[in-house]
Amino acid sequence: MKKIAIFLFVGLTGFLAYRILVPGREIRNASPSGQNIIAFGDSLTFGTGASDGMDYPRQLSGMISKPVINAGVPGDTTGSALRRLHDDVLSQSPRIVLVTLGGNDLKNGISREDAFGNLKVIVEAIQDQGALVVLAGVHIPFLGRGFKDAYEQLSEEAGAVLIPNVFDGIMGNRSLMSDAIHPNDDGYTIMAEKFYKVVKPYL
Repeated sequence: MKKIAIFLFVGLTGFLAYRILVPGREIRNASPSGQNIIAFGDSLTFGTGASDGMDYPRQLSGMISKPVINAGVPGDTTGSALRRLHDDVLSQSPRIVLVTLGGNDLKNGISREDAFGNLKVIVEAIQDQGALVVLAGVHIPFLGRGFKDAYEQLSEEAGAVLIPNVFDGIMGNRSLMSDAIHPNDDGYTIMAEKFYKVVKPYL
């Protein structure tokens, strides 16, 4: 019994020391300014493969009872998204911005360094406006090239909210996909639920 008590004491002490020395990640702009919730991304944001009104921003809008601007452009890479960032996001009084980018960089062979250099600029420019950023990771099996770890590193460094893999539980499930890359209505519902879960505390 004495050994168990000592073990528990040591374990608790170690845990508390860890929490003191390695504090939880601080989210930048957890009390955001601005007016609009904006979904900024590529075809996954636009809603390729979804029926009318079933893209994830529209479904999320229904869940939170607030408008969500769909600023998704099919085929966008981080580079092309960066070029339209001002017009589609920064000039729109952003409050919360949901960023889903990187999948086309991964598919098109754009280097991880270039992709996440662009993403870093995008995330920090949005945050400089006082907005909260939710970064959605995109992980494609066998083609990852370290992107999964890079999403985690960027969110940690920038203080962005992270969905590690927005495709988790969707890709590979034929009942949730409209083609090899894009979800169907039910798949987009799961995506919307993922965003709802992380956005809810900041509304």
